[in-house]
Amino acid sequence: MNAVLRPLPAPRQRPMVAADLDAVLAIEVAAYPFPWSRGNFIDSLAAGYHAELRFDSDGTLVGYFVALPGFEETHLLNLTVAPPRQRRGHGRAMLERLAGWAQARGDRALWLEVRQSNLGARSLYQRQGFAEVGCRRGYYPAARQQREDAVVMRRELNAEADRGDALD
Repeated sequence: MNAVLRPLPAPRQRPMVAADLDAVLAIEVAAYPFPWSRGNFIDSLAAGYHAELRFDSDGTLVGYFVALPGFEETHLLNLTVAPPRQRRGHGRAMLERLAGWAQARGDRALWLEVRQSNLGARSLYQRQGFAEVGCRRGYYPAARQQREDAVVMRRELNAEADRGDALD
């Protein structure tokens, strides 16, 4: 018997809709001790925030992001990869997709907050061009009714366009 090897389909992304929220929430509660609520996602979708799902090559939902578009900038509110699928390039791919979308809008920067203790995410963001620019004290809920600081990060976009503006 001769087998024909075919490449696996590439991972794909599509917009998030309300019908996806059961699957999204399953990942959210598996990934975080203080997950977003269904209401957080519903409100984000209703407000028209940019939200996408990422599927693995086998069609399994592996992650998602939600971002708030603003004036010449976008604020990443939530980027999550299912714990068993982390460290396989999905987070990086979603960040690049978001950056491309934001650049197409004409944005100059992406912003985000990340838990100070989330060293893995901070490292990913730094590798993707984000710089630590500030701190929000007590931003996140933490164990035993405590609060955890958030590191504010920014990634410059459209650097070439910015340099061109300065020359005009």
